[in-house]
Amino acid sequence: MHWLKQLFPRRRRYHELSASIQEHLDEKIEDLMDRGLTREQAERSARCTFGNPTVIEERSREVWQWSTLESILADLRYTFRQLRRYPGFAVTAILVLALGIGASVAIFAFVDAALLEPLPYADPNRLMAANESSAESPGLWPLAYPDFVDWQGMNKSLSSLDVFAGTGFLVHTREGAEPVRAGRVSGGFFRTLGVRPILGRDFAGGEDRLGGPNVTLISYSAWLRRFGRRKDVVGQAVSLDNTSYTILGVLPRSFSFALAGNAEFWVPINTLSRHEQTRNFFNFFGVGRLRDGVSRQTAEAELTAIEKQLQNQYPNQGRNLTAQVVPLAEVFVGNVRPILLTLLGGAGLLLLIACVNVASLVLVRSESRRREVAVRGALGATRGRLVRQFTVEGLLLAAAGELSGVVVAAALMRLLGELVPKDMAANMPFLDGVNLNAHTAVFACLLALGAALLLAGTATVRLPFEKVRDGLVAGDRGAASRLWQRLGANLAVMELAIAVVLLAGAGLLGKSFYRLLHVPLGFDANQVATLRVTAPDSIYKGETRMAELSRQIVERVKSLPGMDSAGMTSQIPAECDCATDRIHFPPRPYHGEHNEVDERHVNPGYLPALKAALVRGRFFTEDDDSAKPGVAVINEALAREFFPGEDPLGQKIADDEGGRDTEWEIVGVVSDLHESPLDAPDAPTEYFPLSQTGDDSFTLVARTRQDAASLLPELVRVLHQIDPNLGVYDEGTMRAKIEGTQAALLHRFAAWLIGGFAGVALVLSVVGLYGVIAYSVSQRTREIGVRMALGAQRSAVYGLVMGQAVWLIGTGLLLGLASAVGVASLIRKMLFGVAAWDTATLLAVASVLGAAALAASFIPAQRAASVNPVEALRSE
Repeated sequence: MHWLKQLFPRRRRYHELSASIQEHLDEKIEDLMDRGLTREQAERSARCTFGNPTVIEERSREVWQWSTLESILADLRYTFRQLRRYPGFAVTAILVLALGIGASVAIFAFVDAALLEPLPYADPNRLMAANESSAESPGLWPLAYPDFVDWQGMNKSLSSLDVFAGTGFLVHTREGAEPVRAGRVSGGFFRTLGVRPILGRDFAGGEDRLGGPNVTLISYSAWLRRFGRRKDVVGQAVSLDNTSYTILGVLPRSFSFALAGNAEFWVPINTLSRHEQTRNFFNFFGVGRLRDGVSRQTAEAELTAIEKQLQNQYPNQGRNLTAQVVPLAEVFVGNVRPILLTLLGGAGLLLLIACVNVASLVLVRSESRRREVAVRGALGATRGRLVRQFTVEGLLLAAAGELSGVVVAAALMRLLGELVPKDMAANMPFLDGVNLNAHTAVFACLLALGAALLLAGTATVRLPFEKVRDGLVAGDRGAASRLWQRLGANLAVMELAIAVVLLAGAGLLGKSFYRLLHVPLGFDANQVATLRVTAPDSIYKGETRMAELSRQIVERVKSLPGMDSAGMTSQIPAECDCATDRIHFPPRPYHGEHNEVDERHVNPGYLPALKAALVRGRFFTEDDDSAKPGVAVINEALAREFFPGEDPLGQKIADDEGGRDTEWEIVGVVSDLHESPLDAPDAPTEYFPLSQTGDDSFTLVARTRQDAASLLPELVRVLHQIDPNLGVYDEGTMRAKIEGTQAALLHRFAAWLIGGFAGVALVLSVVGLYGVIAYSVSQRTREIGVRMALGAQRSAVYGLVMGQAVWLIGTGLLLGLASAVGVASLIRKMLFGVAAWDTATLLAVASVLGAAALAASFIPAQRAASVNPVEALRSE
């Protein structure tokens, strides 16, 4: 690095070198003059003997390794002068690059946080989700608790296996009862994850056995918000559902577990309901850690063998159950992976359009610099020297574009983060890791390097074909015109094709989102208010108490001004298939088939409040209480699947309630309410009376005669008047709840973002085509002038220019449409009710882009038709 230190005093050393050389030359001259030569003869002889001082200085500087650095600095100074001379080109190129790089970096930050960053647990690659599955209903099922106990004791592939389930408690505050999220876990859950409390201790052996003590671990946020971050919180008691729990410890700030709803309180599984003690109630999810050297496939095969053994041992458990073991990270990401990859692809296409656009600008500018390049070549500049100059220019533009792009990326990250609703963000802990980190910095640098190489390559691609004499000949534009036709036109076609792909993707996703929001719901979702209610189990235990509470709530709500009707349900439609039941139909033979249906518990007013159509039979009445035989209402999908060609009224449905068959007589059939997520087909659904099931948590549904949102505060007030111990939360309108479901949000997010990319791509591609046609017209000014001087009409000139534009547009559209169908096939899982080759969408995209491109091409065509032939020929 000694040469680098020498760089800074180089001017002084240059002066010293020149002075030293001059001293040696003067001494030689004096010596020759002493020998009798005249001064003129002595100077001539000394210079011939000594050599050229300038050459000697240059060779000395090369030894000092200064010439290369100085030439690079000279290139930088020259580049800055060129950019200042053409500020429009510089600003446009930097902004376009910033837009493309910024969008790509922002989306990559989400992909990095969700798909590339490891889970914040110890050795996360060994963590697996271990659950049951079925060939009849593939996918991850929850585990039955007795199955978990057997899996835990019999398997050899997992060093540990634990389960968790989401739950909730009521915490009493000054404002009243507040529902909080909680998690139930087996004793080794946190040890399996490799998480240790920062205060206190983890659950100890025996605390997760039936009848164990009431103890809890609290999250860092609960410690901060509810306990003021006090160090003495360990050992204190907290009231959950009017039951005292002892706080054992505080979990780390970095810990989150979205699969359990990011719970505030974590309690051991030491109490089981009647249902949870059976092998037919699937309520827990397994998390296991692979032993060293054991693969996922080996663990899955072993657990499947154990499951088959249990099915033979317990025939009532059912048949065709298997085990499914998948990396825990895949479960966390869920449906987000294909959307993020699609968005990254869209951002990549936008970046490609931006680079092509800037490359077109650079190509236009390089054509205007042909004479400059030719002059520099004539003066001795080598091709390598010219390539280095263009490379420096490309690096400088790319660096400016990257710095601006990082600013754009940071703004986009904040914007996209704010667009994700809080409820959805709570289940996406990876959003906390979306920022400008080392990964995104490396990605941004790679993009900038690629952009620099593209810009430098675009400017230098013509150098091998350029002859100095041709560049010095005034008015020689044939080579430039041919080069433009070869490169500029192809770049414009590429831009148009990519824009078609993005526009088609946006159109298909937008159409999917529209159809998703217009799925037939089977009920009227307008002017319906909803809110969740949790009743303390210690006060309202049993079907009778809950039936009394539900009747009181419905009567008070219906008496409010502006209310039309009201009802209750265990789950509102279109949210999920998360409450299911396995049924059979006595007296039909039953061999353990998994007849899985959605299960909903409702009160008599619920189905009429939604204006569900009664197909046959009757709705529930207040007489359908716990003292009467069980009754059920089914939807048409269940009737079609399990009672084809039969009258289901009077038939029996049986399920396993607490280890014994419970039978329900079908008393009514209603039209299909869309209980499944919006992007899933209607599921077979059974409805049971709340008065016969005794749920202590439900959703109140109230149909109003005015704006439903305006009545929500009044509903909350009335419920707290009925009982301050009721937990009331998650209030909103039915329409907003449906549009805020995960399926709708993911489709909306993808459609809007790809639509934004497509809009920018449309503008850039049209501007790029305009640049191609405008530059082509400028290069053909003399030709157009000659044509008009020889009698060509303005219409012929219009036809000449527009013909070229139509050819480029048509080629770009055809290539784009073919590519769009292929790309849309890759994202077909994200499409709903729309085919990848949807003709209407593709034709609309082609029409919009074609019309915009033709409008942009008309401007240079008009300019060409207005050329004065005399002025055009004189300028040449």
